[in-house]
Amino acid sequence: MALLLVRHGKSLPKDKDPAKGLSEEGISEVEHIAGVAKKYGVNVSRIMHSGKKRALQTAEIFASALKPDGGIQEIEGINPLDDVAAFADKIEISDNLMFVGHLPFMQRLTSYLITGSIEKPVFKFQNGGILCMDKNLEVAQAWFIKWALMPEI
Repeated sequence: MALLLVRHGKSLPKDKDPAKGLSEEGISEVEHIAGVAKKYGVNVSRIMHSGKKRALQTAEIFASALKPDGGIQEIEGINPLDDVAAFADKIEISDNLMFVGHLPFMQRLTSYLITGSIEKPVFKFQNGGILCMDKNLEVAQAWFIKWALMPEI
């Protein structure tokens, strides 16, 4: 019962691709992290992404490696400036779920889940990296960082 948060891979500049799809470097880094996650036996039941091209492409790469039973799905509420508190209130974890989104949303969500505030940063996301969070069921709303896989250490 984990929440896996992913920032999309590195994208092309708007002048090269108005939809800002993944760059070759972004594709390569996401494929690498997805491969490492597969080797570690990371299991996700469903991958959800924002409607932006770079998030969809990132989700597809992870789905290809991790083969989630529930496939991939576009969802609302995880775009860069969406309301973190509204999204967090709807999170129900019964399986391992992966969300592929953007900054500053992913960093704010992490901060909000751990500290109750979007203003207290607790983790710096890299493009294409995974942050795994879990919930301490003995303490109400006690989220913690379980592990992370990032392209650069």
